[in-house]
Amino acid sequence: MTYLAKPRLHHPDLPKNKLGYTHRDYEGTVSTLCAGCGHDSISGAIIQAFFELDVPPHRVAKLSGIGCSSKTPTYFLGNSHGFNSVHGRMPSVLTGANLANRDLIYFGVSGDGDSASIGLGQFAHLMRRGVNMVYIVENNGVYGLTKGQFSATADKGSKAKRGAVNNDEPIDMVMLALQLGASFVARSFSGDKEQLVPLIRAAIAHHGAAFIDVISPCVAFNNHPGSTKSYDFVREHNEAVNRLDFMPAKTEITTEYAPGTLQEVVQHDGSVLRLRKLHEDYDASDKAGAMNYLLQRQAAGEIVTGLLYLRPDADDLHRLLNTVDVPLNQLSEKELIPGAAALEKFNASLR
Repeated sequence: MTYLAKPRLHHPDLPKNKLGYTHRDYEGTVSTLCAGCGHDSISGAIIQAFFELDVPPHRVAKLSGIGCSSKTPTYFLGNSHGFNSVHGRMPSVLTGANLANRDLIYFGVSGDGDSASIGLGQFAHLMRRGVNMVYIVENNGVYGLTKGQFSATADKGSKAKRGAVNNDEPIDMVMLALQLGASFVARSFSGDKEQLVPLIRAAIAHHGAAFIDVISPCVAFNNHPGSTKSYDFVREHNEAVNRLDFMPAKTEITTEYAPGTLQEVVQHDGSVLRLRKLHEDYDASDKAGAMNYLLQRQAAGEIVTGLLYLRPDADDLHRLLNTVDVPLNQLSEKELIPGAAALEKFNASLR
């Protein structure tokens, strides 16, 4: 895979944060995703959030799995620690890294396929264990790398690029996170930077398992069936000597709307997202109320965005396991092998 490097030189008068860093210091390589992809907007929001929080890039560990979404850590925080794991296995790799070195800020990026299908079990245990991290799912309802099949989060009744109708019930990642014990749960839209950046900042500052489901439209696989300009129509009527793909540029979808209001956002294929932003007096500490509200709005065909649930007294995995304050990867042989007497004392406590 080829990555495009950005020029090292930049304007000397770029705005700097308290650490003296500019936005460029929080960027990565040039994105290779389709032009107008919502995932790039999420990368921009992540860059903005870390810039505003004055976080040194080397203090962050970013991890991902497989998919369009899991490519995005390449496009932000180029000077941070990074690990691209196998499909659906990011949570277990991140858990191990977190146990070994609790001093880093852990940031996991995944997709609806990576988390709601092959990685669903891993996602579940990460949430219930309360690993101190930010978990972002870039949710577009399709498998973008394998030509746009339905993912497990696709809404029932929605149409695929080839006209097939999804008859399966969708997996709601937000409802799962609430049920599994995440102590920070939010949902947003990739085109609403005004809402998304503060949510990411709050998730980074939160101590515990923080989950954000971000609706992120796929610009490559929403062309409607029956169009004579669609990829399928052209291929069926063309005597091609090879198979090439061309992804036309589309404009990024953005929106702004006030708390407590409903906003309809028209997608590239003519379909409509109905986004409802939470009221300012919404009680984010009431888990049962949050789940009931989500179900009510879901029945009305709406996608609720904002901070849905927050438990201020949340625990994390280190506190539950009662680990030492020193990162485990910094312990010496003396602490790791205390001797036979210490072992006998510990065994006696278990009898």
